[in-house]
Amino acid sequence: MNAIAKHDGSVAHLPADPMINMIERLVLNPDADLDKLERMLALKRDHDRDNARVAFAAALAAARSKIPPIVKDATVDFTSSKGRTHYKHETLAGIAKVIDPILSEFGLSYRFRTDQGNGGVRVTCIIAHAHGHSEETSLTCAPDGSGSKNPFQAVGSAVTYLQRYTLKAALGLSAEIDDDAQSAAPRPDDRIRVEVKTISQEQFVQIREKADEAGVSEDQITKAAGIEHLHDLPADSFAPLMRKLQATINARKPDVIDASEIPY
Repeated sequence: MNAIAKHDGSVAHLPADPMINMIERLVLNPDADLDKLERMLALKRDHDRDNARVAFAAALAAARSKIPPIVKDATVDFTSSKGRTHYKHETLAGIAKVIDPILSEFGLSYRFRTDQGNGGVRVTCIIAHAHGHSEETSLTCAPDGSGSKNPFQAVGSAVTYLQRYTLKAALGLSAEIDDDAQSAAPRPDDRIRVEVKTISQEQFVQIREKADEAGVSEDQITKAAGIEHLHDLPADSFAPLMRKLQATINARKPDVIDASEIPY
C-alpha cells in the first residue's frame, strides 16, 4: 500500500514562468514604468500565442497519426432527368465516431459556423486546441437541389455536405471504400495506400455548370472517368474534362444530340 501511495513530488513544483514573475514585480512596484509594463504584457501575449500555435500543430500531428482512413458508410442512388447519380460517401456521424475520441485525447475539438447569402451556403469548420489556438477552413456551395428536394432540404443537405468536407479538409482526412468489414482483418505491413488529389469544391461547381450547359449528365462523366462520384475526379483531369465539355457545347445542334456525338 505504501509503495502505491508514493509519488514524485517534483511534478507539483514546476518552475514558474520568469516573464510572469517580471510582470508581477512591475505591477507591485508603485514606481514602475507603465509603458514598460504594457510592452511586457504585449510580449507575454505574443509569447503565449506562439506557444499555443506550436501546441496546436503538435496535437494535430499526433491526432492525425492515429486517425485511420474513414470508411464510406452511406450510399446515394437516384435517377433524375439528368441521369442516374450513384456514389458512396462518409456520413458526418461516421466520421465523428472515429475522430472524436482521438481529438479529445489530444485536447482538440471542432465546431461549425454556417452563413447563407447570395444564393449560396457557407460552412466554416473551426478546429480548436485546449491551449487557445484555433484554425478555420471554409467552403461554399449552392443549395443541393438533387433528388427533388424542397428548398429547406436543399439547404440542409448542402450544410451537411459542407460540414463533412470542411472537417475532412481541416484535419487532412482520407477515405476508403467500405469493403464489407474486411478492413477489420489484419492487413500486410507493406500495403501502400495511394492518395490521388481530387478536384476542389470550386472546380466541382464549374464542372456541373459546364455539364448543364453541354447537356451532359453527371452519370455520363463519372462512368467515362471510371469513378463513383464527380468529387472523386482527379485534379489533373479537370482541364481536359472542361475542354471536352466546351467542345460538346460548341458542337451542339438545334436538335437533340445523339449520345455518340458526346466526346467521352
